[in-house]
Amino acid sequence: MLKTMNSERSGTTRLRSTATVDVDEDLARLAKALGHPLRVKIVRLLANRTTCVCGELVDELPVAQSTVSQHLKILKEAGLIQGTIDRPRVCYCLAPGALQRLKALVNSLPEACLAQERKSADGRTCQ
Repeated sequence: MLKTMNSERSGTTRLRSTATVDVDEDLARLAKALGHPLRVKIVRLLANRTTCVCGELVDELPVAQSTVSQHLKILKEAGLIQGTIDRPRVCYCLAPGALQRLKALVNSLPEACLAQERKSADGRTCQ
């Protein structure tokens, strides 16, 4: 199945496979979830644990419990972490395969994108 994609830069329309669009949406969803330094730190903390974490995250982060809870909610909705209820708390750990999925999605970016990134890094304008 093909989806019509509009290019904002050139004003042209092109067709892309549904699979490519789904991969792009999945990558964007995961990247957005990691778009805050505190959420990256939470993922790092969980990645360094062999067991689920219940209340210790709040002790390791420089923000209020309610802020930690909001960031955990975003990570959970994106599928990066999972939570299990252990009354009265929720214990969190990385979702199985979540980081591998993120790595695979980033690695699926075309080499042309990476080459363009290298060109942009030296200060030239992209077109």
